[in-house]
Amino acid sequence: MEGKKVTVSLIKADVGSVPGHHVVKEEQKELAREMLEKAMDEGLLIDHYVFNCGDDLELLMTHEKGEGNPKIHELAWNLFKKVTEEVSRKFKLYAAGQDLLVEAFSGNV
Repeated sequence: MEGKKVTVSLIKADVGSVPGHHVVKEEQKELAREMLEKAMDEGLLIDHYVFNCGDDLELLMTHEKGEGNPKIHELAWNLFKKVTEEVSRKFKLYAAGQDLLVEAFSGNV
């Protein structure tokens, strides 16, 4: 990686939780990890870490795409949408997808 700049991106969204806005379910984090692993395999990411702060799902990602890169933001958008649709709604979690107020990706999250 000599001569290349590494960007650290931290993107978060509220994808729903049990009442009280206090925790992200492990199933939500697991799906996020799977999607970020795939992005690593495809060469989009160098590394990643998935965690939560209260009911916000946090994606910490390293990559060489630069600040505000549309591909990185689109990855996060698609991930948050999929987690909301496949996990949060299945469990009928409180405020599922409240940070995803538009229907389509617009360039950044």
